[in-house]
Amino acid sequence: MDVDRTVALITAAGIELTDRRRNAKGNGWSLSFANGATVEVGDDGSARIAGKGAKAVARLLDLPTAPRGT
Repeated sequence: MDVDRTVALITAAGIELTDRRRNAKGNGWSLSFANGATVEVGDDGSARIAGKGAKAVARLLDLPTAPRGT
């Protein structure tokens, strides 16, 4: 998964990007969206979705959401 493609797909659906920064480990991006979803996109192409709006974003990207409590 490419970070720019991820942002484009989600924002095209009308969900505003509110924050984009390198993650704490420095090996990917942390993206926050207005619906409460957070997407972690690794430099290796991995992606993980969590937060209040995770289900909507996961459907857009055809990915599973992270289990609660992780």
